[in-house]
Amino acid sequence: MHDGSGRIVVQGLSKQFGPITAVNNLSFTVEPGSVTGFLGPNGAGKTTTLRMLLGLVRPTAGGSTINGLPFDQLGNPGRVVGAVLEAQGFHPTRTARNHLRVYAAAMGVPDQRADQVLELVGLSEAARRGAGGFSLGMKQRLALATALLGDPQVLVLDEPANGLDPEGIAWLRTFLQSFARTGRTVLISSHLLAEVEQTVDQVVIISRGQTVYYGSLDYLRQSQQSRVLVQAADPQALVVKLQEAGVNAIEQTPDGRLAITGVDRKTVADLAMAAGIALYDIQQETVDLEQLFFRLTQGQYTGQQPGYGAPPPGYGPPPGGGYGPPPQGYAAPGLRARHARPRATRHPSTRNQAYTQQPSQVRTRI
Repeated sequence: MHDGSGRIVVQGLSKQFGPITAVNNLSFTVEPGSVTGFLGPNGAGKTTTLRMLLGLVRPTAGGSTINGLPFDQLGNPGRVVGAVLEAQGFHPTRTARNHLRVYAAAMGVPDQRADQVLELVGLSEAARRGAGGFSLGMKQRLALATALLGDPQVLVLDEPANGLDPEGIAWLRTFLQSFARTGRTVLISSHLLAEVEQTVDQVVIISRGQTVYYGSLDYLRQSQQSRVLVQAADPQALVVKLQEAGVNAIEQTPDGRLAITGVDRKTVADLAMAAGIALYDIQQETVDLEQLFFRLTQGQYTGQQPGYGAPPPGYGPPPGGGYGPPPQGYAAPGLRARHARPRATRHPSTRNQAYTQQPSQVRTRI
């Protein structure tokens, strides 16, 4: 059912769980024809946001739409949105094929679609196996196959690469990019930042339930000034030459190299050559998504470490600096002193009727 644009719009979305604010006035748009990464530390509100988007959690304020409608007004949502939040909803003895046929019947799609999506995700050979014996990566593929049953316009995936081996991750990246190139919409949440960097076209980064960045990866990288790292034979002479050329953003790194901001590697090399300064190493420092991610989200978990606080006024150790030996007869908690209580043993003649308490007492069990 591709009668809509496939656009996802989140506007002023908030969710309060008692005194805890999980999501706070979150807004972003996911356009069709692109793969959008939804990034944030654990506890930032990613899964809660996706659950509100899919109608599983009622927002405290704001709202979201897919194809211009809230999720609960989509009619047959499985034909519009394919979603995977957890790859665990499988009956352990039901085969992969039969699992998909159950969902196909609910969506009103033919049984043949089950075999088509199994082939699409690379599980054709496991079609007759029970899902309970699947590895985590195979369960991820089966969950994706379930999401694709209705040939949806939109894919919403929470941690889709979890459990996949490197080959599976490469396959998933290629699949999602091909899916988006057909004009469809992909929204994926993940903490696998290096993988997301190779997959997505734009990112929504959140921290403490709020948007800290929303836009393309290229613009995010361009907003961060890169540095040229140089190991020179005469650092001071190179600094003078750079300053004469109007380059003043120069600092020395702990390992003795010069870090130069605002110029490229070629400019630095040309200036050093003109001054006759030998360079032992020169490299352009690249800014990757992981570094930017930590810069944008740092501080979410920098609160005070748990502890017991200060002792009460007047508190101090016992006189002499120690606690001394325990009193006579003391037994450590959880350990029974040998003389504390006689051990009960089964009397051979009474069997199930009584226990014999050594040495003389007898209790009858009722």
